[in-house]
Amino acid sequence: MTALLVACAAAPEPEREAVQDFVAVRNPEAVDQIKTDNNDSWKELNEYYLIYKARKGDYLVEFARKCWELGDQRIVPDVRWDSTRIRPRFDTIRGCRIHRIYALTEADSTELEELGEAPGSRN
Repeated sequence: MTALLVACAAAPEPEREAVQDFVAVRNPEAVDQIKTDNNDSWKELNEYYLIYKARKGDYLVEFARKCWELGDQRIVPDVRWDSTRIRPRFDTIRGCRIHRIYALTEADSTELEELGEAPGSRN
């Protein structure tokens, strides 16, 4: 029984691995903060990553743990040390601690959004 639980816990997560591979190959620049604005938005890639769309560019945000709250209907308050910036290791999105932030180009954002989608699934 214990071996089965360990095997389930260690099961690969293809969506997460695809983003990890992208980061390993592209080696995007890690940033210490994102300057925020009221018009910012984000798009969930999976439970570990999202693309944060700020006025000055797009960023890949990695969470310290699986962030189930991204798809949750209840609103979890965020922790912010500065109301105009988001920083890894200190701040949260939807209550999930941000582990790392990477700067993205438009091409990077598009590629990440298409990871895991079936061909022709996009309208």
